[in-house]
Amino acid sequence: MEIVVSQAQVSDEDIFHGHERGKLSVAATRPIGEARDLSIAYTPGVAKVSRAIADDPALAARYTWADRLVAVVSDGTAVLGLGDIGARASLPVMEGKSVLFKTFAGLDSIPLVLDTTDVDEIVETLVRLRPSFGAVNLEDVSAPRCFELEARLIEALDCPVMHDDQHGTAIVVLAALRGANRVLDRDVANQRVVISGAGAAGVACAKILRAAGVGDVTVLDSKGILHSGRDHLNPIKAELAEMTNAEGLRGGIAEAMKGADAFIGLSSSSVDGELLATMTPDPIVFALSNPDPEVHPEVAARYAAVVATGRSDFPNQINNVLAFPGVFKGALDAGATAITENMKLAAADAIVSVAADSLAVDRIVPSPLDERVAPEVAAAVAKAAESDGVATTAVR
Repeated sequence: MEIVVSQAQVSDEDIFHGHERGKLSVAATRPIGEARDLSIAYTPGVAKVSRAIADDPALAARYTWADRLVAVVSDGTAVLGLGDIGARASLPVMEGKSVLFKTFAGLDSIPLVLDTTDVDEIVETLVRLRPSFGAVNLEDVSAPRCFELEARLIEALDCPVMHDDQHGTAIVVLAALRGANRVLDRDVANQRVVISGAGAAGVACAKILRAAGVGDVTVLDSKGILHSGRDHLNPIKAELAEMTNAEGLRGGIAEAMKGADAFIGLSSSSVDGELLATMTPDPIVFALSNPDPEVHPEVAARYAAVVATGRSDFPNQINNVLAFPGVFKGALDAGATAITENMKLAAADAIVSVAADSLAVDRIVPSPLDERVAPEVAAAVAKAAESDGVATTAVR
């Protein structure tokens, strides 16, 4: 497999210039050019709308933007590859996420960075803000707090809530694994997949792969393979140990990789390329850490039939932007009260379907810039929401 590296260069000056004064603004959907327009948009006309909503709160969905607005929420504790940099420093990332929502799904969103890491305080804050938004995209919250926070918010809020670092990653990884197996004419049900990393993304990927029928999954954290006999596992890892590692493997990365069919890197740990030679012949390798993949794709290509990274300068970029815009659009289109597992599985299927006619070893998922992706994902997610009984709006 030949690896082609993009030669496009972006300077520091380009980057900082692109962020000056932020990346977002608020634009009016109704122009105000004369007194009549002002009377409709604001006083006295707006009072009639407010009174109507006071009498029937459900009218807010029609006469405000709230039900189509995504709150992009972070406490800045696990930002990209930067770690715990705090709320203020995380804001450029959340602004960027809002730009992606608008660009790929036409959704408005508001970045909300919270100057607290207390789960109770975050939940209380969002519960009090609930009338102002229609969905919550959790972003860059550190594990294991992110698991509790997401679960608490799902319970407390009557709207879609998704931690993208978990489920957006999992959806795209599943889509990519399915795409790779279609190209290679293999069946995921017969495979064992190694996941390096038991943080937010690793846990979600392990769960969705098992739900999608992958034969077995072996998960490693910094201390080695998760198995039911290991001591001092937190509740999340203990649950994961019970649902993975059917072979009862113990040890570290070397023991995990031996005879595995696929490797998914979701940690900052480097992997010796020679370990790939101990996998089954022509394995699948997803080295997804950014900016430095666990194994360089040129090295991985010596052993693997399909190689993917999280970077845009190598083939097969596995990027969350393939999932989250369409997932939230579909959930909002359906008036969904939650995002279910079937909605996530439907999103993964839709991503693969977009690239079905042009799948290749260097194209196992569509380009993140493919304009067909978000609409297809949204339609599939909305239908799944209806099937699961969480939709409140009829899906066309």
